[in-house]
Amino acid sequence: MERTSETAPIEHHKVSVFVSYSRDDRPAALPIIAALEAEGFKVWWDGLLEGGDAFAHATEAALETADAVVVLWSAISIQSHWVRDEATRGRDRGCMVPVTIDGTMPPLGFRQIQLVDLTAWKGDAAAPKFAFLANAIRATAASPRNQLRFASAAVSAPVTTRRRALILAGSGAVAAAGGLAAWTSGMFKRAATTNSVAVLPFRNLGDASQDYFSDGLAEELRAVLSRNRQLEVMGETSSNRFRSDRPSAQAISSALNVSLILDGSVRTAGNAMRITAQLIDGPTGFTKWSQTFDRKVADILAVQSDIATTVADAMIANISREAGFAAHRIGGTQDPKAYDAFLRGTALAALAANEASDRGSLARFDEAIALDPRFAVAHAARSGALTVIASTYARGDQVKAYLKQAIAAAKTAVSLAPDLAKGHFALGYALFNGMLDIKAAEAPYRKCFELGYGIAEILVDFGQYAANIGNFADGRKAFARAQRLDPLNPEVFSGAGLLEFYARQPEAAKAAFRSALALNPKTGIVHRILGDIELAQGRFQEARQHYAHEPFEILRLPGLAIADMRLSGAEAGARHMAMLVQKYGDNSLYQQVEILAQWGRLEPAMEALEKAYAISDPGLAQLRNDPLLDPVRQSPKFVTILRALGFT
Repeated sequence: MERTSETAPIEHHKVSVFVSYSRDDRPAALPIIAALEAEGFKVWWDGLLEGGDAFAHATEAALETADAVVVLWSAISIQSHWVRDEATRGRDRGCMVPVTIDGTMPPLGFRQIQLVDLTAWKGDAAAPKFAFLANAIRATAASPRNQLRFASAAVSAPVTTRRRALILAGSGAVAAAGGLAAWTSGMFKRAATTNSVAVLPFRNLGDASQDYFSDGLAEELRAVLSRNRQLEVMGETSSNRFRSDRPSAQAISSALNVSLILDGSVRTAGNAMRITAQLIDGPTGFTKWSQTFDRKVADILAVQSDIATTVADAMIANISREAGFAAHRIGGTQDPKAYDAFLRGTALAALAANEASDRGSLARFDEAIALDPRFAVAHAARSGALTVIASTYARGDQVKAYLKQAIAAAKTAVSLAPDLAKGHFALGYALFNGMLDIKAAEAPYRKCFELGYGIAEILVDFGQYAANIGNFADGRKAFARAQRLDPLNPEVFSGAGLLEFYARQPEAAKAAFRSALALNPKTGIVHRILGDIELAQGRFQEARQHYAHEPFEILRLPGLAIADMRLSGAEAGARHMAMLVQKYGDNSLYQQVEILAQWGRLEPAMEALEKAYAISDPGLAQLRNDPLLDPVRQSPKFVTILRALGFT
């Protein structure tokens, strides 16, 4: 694996690592310890204690001096007071590196730091999962405390197969510590409008296993409020930057450029539920409205409607309650059990941890639909889950079978709720990124853009679609609106940068990418495209430096193959090509086409392109505008495939 200067070991001393785990997890811990030692770390664990050592004294000394405290969370260790105490000290010292070894999330209070997923790790020190852990330790040792700010609570090593890397290439794998600093420095400042609001993640004051419930409540409120075009509702990514760290209302208002903040908490006990919500004037910090709702859990659908309507009333004087606005979300359900299953599925989908979590999310969506077959939002979510499974885990004929199910589920969502933006998006997404049916995807994508004007996620997705088909004007409008609604989301800026790259506007692309990197230095695809820009301008060494920093290997290796061929000769480039083929096989055919085209091997490039078309490689969604394919763009075979896909 390529080492970059950013992840290189600290040279002035051997990085020391304290490993905290439950004794019952020792069989799982020992391979991790052995791999860390083989990687060159100085590892302390309780097996090093000799017979005469004072256990508590030796443990405390090691804990206080370690450069990184690696905590192995499991269903067993979350119950251990020793592990929690050691994790607390590592967190307070700003050097905790949390790891899940069985898919268990850390307990409440330890989720503000990005989680490394070693579920199903087989002990291979060369595996990407372990490399991610090793790099996290080095980064923590090099810059303690930085990791504590705005890190993602989601499992941090999502499956990065060729398909997911391409479909989700705009999203970052790690939340940046510098994001808020970049915002408050004025880099992204815009004037706040009177009717702009951020819905912060509602705090769960009860059982940690109910986090999905409080998160779901906040997301549902955003969905309901965003239906009203008089309101500007801050997107989920930016709002969630304040999940764990809650500065003053004035600081949040300034960071997000919103006038109003909706905050709240949820406590459940049995079938009883208390939700406290307050609407805060951001610039002054004064509460404009607050209310406590004591209800039964079965009444959650009614209470979220009450909160959304009351907030809208407080924001807009004498607002007219348009038909259905006071009701639950478009395409929602009246069945609380179906809603609960949907929220659990959404939480699993957000993890993107592994095949088990992705298939688990599908099972939950199926459960929700079984309870309420008219639950359109669940059908749309099910479509998305099926597309991810098809694009990530399915093989052979299974791919098309899953995609057909995804399209059917999306069409059901649209039929049940014609005004549900996410239903139309799910249909366009499955058609475009899955089936590569470019023409059929146009109508649902345009409809989701029309209906989702207040939803940042929809705007970003439409913008990426518009970039791929060459509709740069509408794409720019979508990204400009998304930047307003979700200004701390690096995906918004990386997507805008990719559009400008496809539009052959390199300076505009670089400006957008600089914004993305300011929010998250490890945002995916950014360094790859910056390398492509340098390559086009003949700066091969600069291009290689960017390629080396690209976090997605399937995007990094092609860049290195192209740059090293220019810098060091064909043999050097061929090594990276061989590694790409060895690791990804036919799943990397589109990337092989890019390499061969840039090497000037035009006939082999076209042969690889024909193979990619035969297996419906999702990379072909980029075919119309990818500058790396310019050397073969005039080939009759290229033009034939472009037309066959439906590009104009």
